[in-house]
Amino acid sequence: MAKIKHNNFLDTVHEVFTDAKQEGIMHLYAEGEAFTGRTIGVNNRQLFHFGTTGYLGLEQDSRLKEAAIEAISKYGTQFPLSKSYISNPLYRQLEEKITAMYQNPIIITKNSTLGHMGVIPNAVNDRDAIILDHQVHWSVQSAAKVLKNRSVPIDMIRHNDLNMLEDKIKSLSDKRKKIWYMADGIYSMYGDFSPIQELKTLSLKYPQLNLYIDDVHGMSWIGKNGTGYALSELKELSENILLFGTLSKTFGASGAVLVCSNKKMYQEIKTFGGPLTFSAQLEPASVAAATASADIHLSPEIYDLQNDLRDRVQYFNALLEKTNLPLIDRNISPVFFIGTGMPKTGYNFVNRLMKEGFYVNLGIFPAVPVKNTGVRITISRHNQKEEIKGLVEAMVYHFPKSLEDTYTNSNRVFHAFKLDVKATKEDKIHNGLIVKFEDSIRNIDKNIWNNLVGKQGVCDWEGLQFLEHAFSENSLREHNWKFKYLVVYDQDQKPILATFFTIGLWKDDMLADISASQTIENQRISNPYFLTSEVLSMGSLFTEGNHLYINEDHPLKQEALNAMMQSIESLERQYDAKMVVLRDFSDKETLHPYFQGQGFVRVQMPDSCKIDLVENETIEDYGSRLSSRNRQHLRKEILAYEPLLHIEVLKSCSKNQLKQIQTLYANVHQNNLGLNTFSFPDKLFKVMSDHSNWEFITISLLEDPSKMIGVMLCYNNENHTYVPSFVGMDYAYLSTFYTYRQLLYQTIKRAIALRFKRIDLGMTAGFEKRKLGAIVEEKFAYIQTSDNYTLELMGILEGHR
Repeated sequence: MAKIKHNNFLDTVHEVFTDAKQEGIMHLYAEGEAFTGRTIGVNNRQLFHFGTTGYLGLEQDSRLKEAAIEAISKYGTQFPLSKSYISNPLYRQLEEKITAMYQNPIIITKNSTLGHMGVIPNAVNDRDAIILDHQVHWSVQSAAKVLKNRSVPIDMIRHNDLNMLEDKIKSLSDKRKKIWYMADGIYSMYGDFSPIQELKTLSLKYPQLNLYIDDVHGMSWIGKNGTGYALSELKELSENILLFGTLSKTFGASGAVLVCSNKKMYQEIKTFGGPLTFSAQLEPASVAAATASADIHLSPEIYDLQNDLRDRVQYFNALLEKTNLPLIDRNISPVFFIGTGMPKTGYNFVNRLMKEGFYVNLGIFPAVPVKNTGVRITISRHNQKEEIKGLVEAMVYHFPKSLEDTYTNSNRVFHAFKLDVKATKEDKIHNGLIVKFEDSIRNIDKNIWNNLVGKQGVCDWEGLQFLEHAFSENSLREHNWKFKYLVVYDQDQKPILATFFTIGLWKDDMLADISASQTIENQRISNPYFLTSEVLSMGSLFTEGNHLYINEDHPLKQEALNAMMQSIESLERQYDAKMVVLRDFSDKETLHPYFQGQGFVRVQMPDSCKIDLVENETIEDYGSRLSSRNRQHLRKEILAYEPLLHIEVLKSCSKNQLKQIQTLYANVHQNNLGLNTFSFPDKLFKVMSDHSNWEFITISLLEDPSKMIGVMLCYNNENHTYVPSFVGMDYAYLSTFYTYRQLLYQTIKRAIALRFKRIDLGMTAGFEKRKLGAIVEEKFAYIQTSDNYTLELMGILEGHR
């Protein structure tokens, strides 16, 4: 394997959103000449509306509407001037009322996204550091990551993981002036809470810790004067906390509000806050509506509205308690998330509910991990108890049917969200199939395996037996892999599907940016297993190529794939794997829609290279087939140096030779943080030397044949494929003798001499391999994680959440 190409995020999001759009559940247009909030028009039907963020229903309050209409009549549709020059006449009153609500200085912004862009770069000093909860809203992440240009370190923790947060605070405390932790008060998908009390305690323990809380989904429906969840927990706002609320969503108007008790910082942000200075101010209608809403928030009426909503939320919770529906977080917020696991199950469930007359939202990637897709339901004061009850009844009826339609079951959903599995009746998953799992390749017929999976790389029967021996009974955790072999047969014992998996310890930053890996490696000096996880991978870190055989024409192909997926999930639970990786697939792969529907993110790997050899041709014949430009490259940079070098093929090695080979390999491994893996066990090279299918192409200088400067570790696949698996080099000689190019050429020369039909050159260095006639193929992997933190660390999301 090798470093992924970091251009996957937008492609993946486009594919996920396109699927949802084609299913008719995203990018819709509401219909109708009027809107009450209780129902919403979709596709010529009126559906009960369970998707609003206007939890208190204030956007339909007549006082807000009348204030907005009057403001337009008096001041026009907009006030087209920057607030730095002059504010709309209505602004002063709004600012006074919002200040009265919070009892702290406030700054009103056009919206929360522009607010974060204006506040974060101003509040965070170049000597500070930022730690993000990996589920904090995209607008916060986007604004924070602008500060990378100022060399402000930006790190991330798994969701609400206070132990991880404290570890990062400790590591930064002697290097940075302030440490900013940025989180949501109420998270918009699952409706779960930030642990505000514990964060406050942590900030008292570490005075450098400052909190930046985006509480737009906690606004209005809870707290004194409707000032939100975070402030209701904090009781008062200390100077080390910045709080964001909203004037839109449940506040009923438009805009956002920063609350800042630090008077010096408040003045700095208000004087010059980027978009706060240059962007347009709120329209008169929005200012007037927000002022009318502030009057409600400052009156006892706000508590009547909160209690009214709370009664509906409690009613919904009580109904859900009597069901087996997978509610992801049970609490008092008006946001609920019913897990479906796979995206295609979510599409099916939402469509079924819409046909029953209920509009709900689908929570999909990147807002949630792909395998944690679900239905996001919001309760508002618009919802009456009869339709709340009707929604629960519809979900109870349609949820198992959606599971059945998409070949899954509720146990899989509960496991995907790490919920306690409730006793349910499940369908048999392998109907009509014989599913065989083995722990060793020795338990599988050699001819059957080699005809199915063993045609490439080190994936033949002998190669896997070698790997089982090399990666077992070693002293270090990372050098011991578990092997699992899966073959699915029909009732006539005809194979439909075959593959193998390994379970082993991977570095979480294996595919991350080199600079990130360098930072993490510094911490691994004292903690070797820092940011490492058990990974369930199709194939292994040692093998490349097509690891999956499937009979495309078999009528039970779909059932075999479903059996494989459920087997993967069983292994994932058994070994507590944090990530599942399926690889390597071509750009022509027909399984892409299936894997995506199962909750996998596709990432593009480095191109793979191969050479198909012509029977009975010589190395001279092969060279003549190259283009004129590549023949010139061959003559000038390879053939011209070949006489100066001692080339030798070793079938077995002395201790001294093995030591040199291991050192040369270590040079390349340590030089490649772009693919940051653990080293291989020391015994691997001895096991290679003892194995009849392995050989070593070595390069030395003529004047000192005993000192190697390069080596190619090659495997003879029993299906007539030559596999240069790994390379080792002394970088001091690389540019002088073009060592890598010489090794590639000698590999081709050796394969021709042995009369092999094909060379699997593997991934990376495609440019060099292409110059020697290799065919380049695009390759993809499919990755599934239980949270998006790992994808962030690997660079697949690259801060786009």
